[in-house]
Amino acid sequence: MTARELDRVVIRFAGDSGDGMQLTGDRFTQDTAAFGNDLSTLPNFPAEIRAPQGTIPGVSSFQVHFANYDILTPGDRPDVLVAMNPAALKANVGDLAKGATIIVDAHDFTKRNLTKVGYAESPLDDGSLGDFAVHALDLTGMTVEAVKEFGLSRKDAARAKNMFALGLVSWLYGRDVTGTVSYLTEKFAGKPAIRDANVAAVRAGWNFGETTETFAVSYVVKPAQVPAGTYRNITGNLALAYGLIAAGVRSGLPVFLGSYPITPASDILHELSKHKAFGVTTLQAEDEIAGIGAAIGASFAGSLGVTTTSGPGIALKSEAIGLAVMTELPLLVIDVQRGGPSTGLPTKTEQADLLQAMYGRNGEAPVPIVAPQSPGDCFAAAVEAARIAITYRTPVMLLSDGYLANGSEPWRIPDVQILPTIDPAFATADGEAFLPYSRDPETLARPWAVPGTAGLEHRIGGLEKADGHGNISYDPANHDLMVRTRQAKVERIAESLPPLEVDDPSGPPGSGAKVLVIGWGSTYGPIGAACRRVRRAGYHVAQTHLRHLNPFPNDLGDILRRYDRVVCPEMNLGQLSKLLRAEYLVDVRPITSVRGLPFGAEQLSEDLIAHLTDVEDPQ
Repeated sequence: MTARELDRVVIRFAGDSGDGMQLTGDRFTQDTAAFGNDLSTLPNFPAEIRAPQGTIPGVSSFQVHFANYDILTPGDRPDVLVAMNPAALKANVGDLAKGATIIVDAHDFTKRNLTKVGYAESPLDDGSLGDFAVHALDLTGMTVEAVKEFGLSRKDAARAKNMFALGLVSWLYGRDVTGTVSYLTEKFAGKPAIRDANVAAVRAGWNFGETTETFAVSYVVKPAQVPAGTYRNITGNLALAYGLIAAGVRSGLPVFLGSYPITPASDILHELSKHKAFGVTTLQAEDEIAGIGAAIGASFAGSLGVTTTSGPGIALKSEAIGLAVMTELPLLVIDVQRGGPSTGLPTKTEQADLLQAMYGRNGEAPVPIVAPQSPGDCFAAAVEAARIAITYRTPVMLLSDGYLANGSEPWRIPDVQILPTIDPAFATADGEAFLPYSRDPETLARPWAVPGTAGLEHRIGGLEKADGHGNISYDPANHDLMVRTRQAKVERIAESLPPLEVDDPSGPPGSGAKVLVIGWGSTYGPIGAACRRVRRAGYHVAQTHLRHLNPFPNDLGDILRRYDRVVCPEMNLGQLSKLLRAEYLVDVRPITSVRGLPFGAEQLSEDLIAHLTDVEDPQ
């Protein structure tokens, strides 16, 4: 047996939604993270809840990219495809590069299953897979044989085939399955037969790989070199939930989440419901409007109010967001974006809610917008959104998306003591008449007065308030003043933002590279990977990425004007590019994608080179 060293590998597990591909991919990811590789994942769920078994709409997949160096994306083309049936093969084979390895469960390549997906004859026999290294194995049969001693029905025994496949692939790439065995032992502690069968299947898959002559080569991907610290693998939704808890701790405020379950944001509600010990209260409301209404009420009462949703829920919450703008209360509105419009693509990703976040309310109702760039960065983005909301007394929109929410990466656990302290600075009674709409001279924030505090009685609600004393006012001049003040308060946030970082290997911004690539949110990884490819091809290209989308950083306009061309890749039809053009009168050229999938670095690098070739020559 030969062991070959590689620097990176992309593996995709694919099968029916009932085949446990998400669990298989997650366990391989956890074992890989424990090994010390850098990694990035892309779970891909069926859009239909109960698609017919063995059909392409029912295919579920999980892709993991791991390497011995820092990586930015889950990979473009899998090096290995594990396909549990013909539908999984047909749905994914087009993404493979020549020479890729395909491991299929030959047991399910029956005439009936082949016919379901349009195969006239088996691709395992007709030569159509000649460009790949195909290993057709009876995974189901070997699994049933491996677990027969536990007395399960054949159907239940066959369900462990995903663990057999996991054991085989783990052997192939030198992954230790001890963590998976411990996980299975705990998960199925109350079902000894199921527990023992799954453990036996994992070990049988590993042993098959070690003893068979089917695989002449195994592979080694050494751990990545990373800064010292304590790491864990984390998804974006989990990191975001932890960030909300951290914000509550650093502000000294109880956290209240009012939410209605919606894909792909529901995991945040599920996770926060486990953390009552940190002063977190969760309410699964009857609808989206009730969820945000409860969160606004919690903020009025002195808590950090949070509501989570996706794009369709933002549409329902829009009037209540306007109420929070008018009452000038801290509120976090978390939008885990998905493909739209309407119900759209619930299990797919998109960045198409930016203009909705900017303008999707009646009247002049400005809202700060923050966007994380990676799954782990969802933690820091949540803390930053809370800082802005509490300091400036305003609702803040946090724009995550399905790719970040469900994807994972190694995350260095921060020292809580270095996180920013957030001072809610509640109003106190001083014997003077309380003015609920007086302003802090630096932030323009109004006082946050906890109801029930003697001497701080005041009116609140959705009708326009008079400057200072806060009585209801219909005076035109007062309305003009209050509208402009609320806008100025949001603009004032820019003064607290750090300088924008520009990755320009050729020197200071504008001194070498003529093209700047700008992005926001989850495009950070694909843009970074594409820029690496472009630079290796000999071109100068600079990159910058926006966390703050409203207000923009103060130095953004100056940076944009230093380059001959600005290119903006987005998973929408050019929403940020429109905002930048309008704000800075710069010719920002969009690269757009609305496929429900993140950008591929290979294709994006080709798009960038097309912009570069008429601006500069290769080195």
